[in-house]
Amino acid sequence: MSDPKDPDLAAKSPDAPGPPEVPEPVPAWKAILRGLGPRGLGLRIGAPVLALLISLGITMILLRVTGADPVSSIQSMIDYGTTSNSIVDIVNRATRYYLSAVAVAIGFRMALLNIGVDGQYRLAAFLAAALGGALTLPAPLGQLLVIVAAMVVGGLWAAIAGVLKVTRGVSEVLSTIMLNAIATGLIAYLLNDQRLAELRPGSNNVATPKIPSDGRVGSLNGFLSSIGIDLPGDVYGLLPLAIVVGVVFWVVINYTRFGFDLKVSGLSQSAAQASGVNARRMIVYTMIASGVVAGLIGMPELLGASYEYSLNFPAGLGFTGITVALLGRNHPAGIALAALLFAFLDQTSDVLQEVDVPKEIVGVMQGVVVLTVVIVYELVRRWEIRLQQRTVAAELATGRDLAREAS
Repeated sequence: MSDPKDPDLAAKSPDAPGPPEVPEPVPAWKAILRGLGPRGLGLRIGAPVLALLISLGITMILLRVTGADPVSSIQSMIDYGTTSNSIVDIVNRATRYYLSAVAVAIGFRMALLNIGVDGQYRLAAFLAAALGGALTLPAPLGQLLVIVAAMVVGGLWAAIAGVLKVTRGVSEVLSTIMLNAIATGLIAYLLNDQRLAELRPGSNNVATPKIPSDGRVGSLNGFLSSIGIDLPGDVYGLLPLAIVVGVVFWVVINYTRFGFDLKVSGLSQSAAQASGVNARRMIVYTMIASGVVAGLIGMPELLGASYEYSLNFPAGLGFTGITVALLGRNHPAGIALAALLFAFLDQTSDVLQEVDVPKEIVGVMQGVVVLTVVIVYELVRRWEIRLQQRTVAAELATGRDLAREAS
């Protein structure tokens, strides 16, 4: 019979208080994609603040190297970015960036790199615009038809990459990059089809037929005016949709069985299979969910400003979403702040030319911010894990010493 006074048994007794939980040693690349970071509240607040301060210092050094006065340059950006017109543009840009980042973050939560968000939203916007311009339905059926069509197209286009991964082992990175190229070529081909698009008189711009007024979404300016906020420009009427998407994303990921299965599959597919989760099916589902949200990226612009898909339709939002999702650590609140920061930098890039600074320096600023935040978060995460491991080891050693003294 085992000796109840055995110090090792005493240390492992279920009645004894257990050691503090140690974060699972997730590989660094998965931790970055899944937005894992420090668990302590102080570190959660301190890490991003420290990262932003470091990136600000590096940015000021870069501005000095270019021969500009860093203080006056940043002050010019702040002054221009806080005007009423700029605030409207920043909010509208941030809305698109936010939806793009959420679409990317869904894949990141399972350590899937959906690089194809750019092609998914552009193809979805084009086909939805062609459908909306061809049909005239009373509100809100017209708006719902266009939005649902975009979601379906985005989800189906993303599903191709998921199916290729689980059936043929094709990396989602390669397949989504190729699908981006295919979507670009397909859109260019369809824009030449006179049944779907037409040449605008007096220009070289090709566009789909205009969506009728009943199919459009009005701005939020009327509502904002009712609460005392008067803005010179139109704020996207689908801004509340972006907020709802963020809330639904957070609830589904953290409080539903689907979200649990998604995260478990991302940590270890073998462990997921052992616990009864079909990891292969979750890959396809996750890619579809990411594509569905990607289909919404172009809707604020399509239904709230342009009312058509043309050669001037915003492009490249999918790649911006990747950096915004990384910067926001896949958290809806963090993504919102990151989207506003990137929108601010993009909006104020032109004003730098007035102080003899090339506006391309803004791209360098954005890269510095992302790299700094990623590095600082990873260093803090590793430091916190080591600290908790030392705490556990010390408590186990103390437990053994107390058990030996008791014996």
